[in-house]
Amino acid sequence: MGTDTVRAGTADQAAGLRREQRGWYFYDWACSVYSTSVLTVFLGPYLTSVAEKAADADGYVHPLGVPVRAGSFFAYSVSLSVIVAVVLMPLVGAAADRTGRKKPLLAAAAYTGAAATTGMFFLDGDRYLLGGLLLVAANAAQSVAMMLYNSYLPQIAPPEERDAVSSRGWAFGYAAGALVLVADLVLYSAHDSFGLSETAAVRVCLASAGLWWGAFTLVPLRRLRDRQARVAGATAPGLRQLAATVRDMRRHPLTLAFLLAYLIYNDGIQTVISQASVYGSEELGLGQSTLIVAVLLVQVLAVAGALAMGRLARTYGAKRTILGSLVAWTVTLGAGYFLPAGVPVWFFVLASGIGLVLGGSQALSRSLFSHLVPPGKEAEYFSAYEMSDRGMSWLGPLLFGLTYQLTGSYRSAIISLVAFFVIGFALLARVPVRRAIGEAGNPIPDRI
Repeated sequence: MGTDTVRAGTADQAAGLRREQRGWYFYDWACSVYSTSVLTVFLGPYLTSVAEKAADADGYVHPLGVPVRAGSFFAYSVSLSVIVAVVLMPLVGAAADRTGRKKPLLAAAAYTGAAATTGMFFLDGDRYLLGGLLLVAANAAQSVAMMLYNSYLPQIAPPEERDAVSSRGWAFGYAAGALVLVADLVLYSAHDSFGLSETAAVRVCLASAGLWWGAFTLVPLRRLRDRQARVAGATAPGLRQLAATVRDMRRHPLTLAFLLAYLIYNDGIQTVISQASVYGSEELGLGQSTLIVAVLLVQVLAVAGALAMGRLARTYGAKRTILGSLVAWTVTLGAGYFLPAGVPVWFFVLASGIGLVLGGSQALSRSLFSHLVPPGKEAEYFSAYEMSDRGMSWLGPLLFGLTYQLTGSYRSAIISLVAFFVIGFALLARVPVRRAIGEAGNPIPDRI
C-alpha cells in the first residue's frame, strides 16, 4: 500500500510538471509576436516616419530639449530601453528568488509590456515622443518578463528533459511569430480592402501584438506555480544587485566561463538577425517584399530547427549540438559572402540556413545554462543571462559598422561576424560542463 501511495504521488508530481510545461510554452507563444511583428518588421520604419513628421527643418526632433536626428530616434529608444532593463532585471530577479513569488512579477512585467504595445495604436501624426516612451516600456518589460520566464525552466523540467522542453518553448514562439506575421502582412498589403489607410493598418498590427501578448499570457499564469524561496536576504538597488550577482558568480567560475562564451557567440547571432535585412537591401538590391518573405521563412524553419536540434541533443548532448550549430553559423555566413546580387532565391536559401540553426542554438543554450545555476538563484542568474542575450549585444553591430566604414563593402561586414562564432566555439569547447554542473550543486544528466 505504501509503495502504491509513493507511485501515485510520483505520477501526480509528473503530471503536475507536464501541466506547467505546457503552460510555460505558451508564454513564448504570447510574447514572441512582439519581437517579430513589432520590433523586427513594423515599429522601426513607422516610428521613424512619425519622428520625421515632427522634425524641424534640419531633420531634428527635440525630446526633453535634446536635439536628435529623426532617423536615429528609434535606435536611441531601443538603447534606452536596454539601460532600463539592465537596472531592473537584477533587482526583480533577486526579489523573485528571495520571495519565491515569480508569478506576480511575471504578470506585472508581461502586462506592462502588453499594455504599452497595445497603446501603440494611438501612435499617429507627430506623436514620436509617445512612441518612444511606449517602446522603452514595452522593450524593458519584455526583457524582465523573459528573465523570469527563463528562470522557471530548472523548476519545471528535470535535468534530462530540459533540452527538449526549452526547444519546444522556442518552437512555440517562432510558430506564433510566423502565424501573426502572415495575418499582419495580409492586412497591411490589402489595407484598402479592409477600409484602412496604410498607417492605420500598421497601428492595428502593432496593437494586435499587444492584445495577443496579454491574452495568451493568461495560460502560463494559470498553470505555473510559485515555489518556496530557498534564499534569504534584502534586495539591493538594481546596479548594486547586479554587482552582487556578478560577485556571486565568481564563486562559480565555470558558470561564468559558459556565460562569456554565450555572450560572444550570441552577439554574433543577434547581429546577423538585425543586419541581414540591411545586407539584403543594400548589398544584394532586394526589395521589401523579398525581405519580409525571408523573415517569414526564418520563423517557420526555426520551429523545425529548434525541435530537430532538441532531438540531436538527446543523442549527442547539448554542448556538442551547440558547437555543431556554431559551425553551421560559420558556414552559412561564408556562403552569404558569395551570394549574387538581385537573385532572391539565394537569399531565401541563406534565410533557410539561418532559420534552421537559429532556434536550436538559442534553445539549447538556455537549457544548458539552466544546469549551471545554483539552486535557489534561478531568477538572479537568469537576469545576467538575459542581459547577455539582450543588453550586451553591441560589439557585433559595432564591428559590422566599422568593417563597412573601412571597406565600403557589406560583404566584408557580414563575413567579419564569423569571428564571434569561431571565438565562441573555442571558449565553449573549453568549458567542462559536467564539472560545472556538479560545482553548481545540481545533478549531472547522463547526456549533456
